[in-house]
Amino acid sequence: MKKLDFDDLTSLSSEAQQSPRKRMNRNLHSDLSDPVQRLAIAMEPDTYIRPHHHRQTWEILIPLRGRFVVLTFDDGGVVIERAVLGEGGFAVEIPAGGWHAVLSLDGGGVIFEVKCGPYAPFKEEDFSPWSPAADDDAYKELMRWFRDAEVGQRWPGCGEGGA
Repeated sequence: MKKLDFDDLTSLSSEAQQSPRKRMNRNLHSDLSDPVQRLAIAMEPDTYIRPHHHRQTWEILIPLRGRFVVLTFDDGGVVIERAVLGEGGFAVEIPAGGWHAVLSLDGGGVIFEVKCGPYAPFKEEDFSPWSPAADDDAYKELMRWFRDAEVGQRWPGCGEGGA
């Protein structure tokens, strides 16, 4: 039996706080080739989850501790859906190919993710063309915008035709 308890979440959050990326995951799947990937991800509020998509799989997100803004976007970067998990929302499923981003609102937040495997590392084309890369300081402004972004809005930094 595999389990996650409150001590595991606390330990994972501590690891995330010490990590340069401000996030850390604990896999429940045994191998990266498993057909279903299941993992808890501790995310601090200053971790950048660049808007991205998974071309071949859906993704389910469930908060275990804390609150998370989940945004989905059209190809031009307009918000098409917004959910705040852990605050009236318990789970979301993002369809295959859906552009999305996640923002942790609380220190010590942990979210659970389920998606089809096998694990595939991100390629540049998996990230939205209108979003800044992690090494571009503009991502900090995008993250501030995520906090209050509403359906129908587009991040002002992406311009009319994207980046």
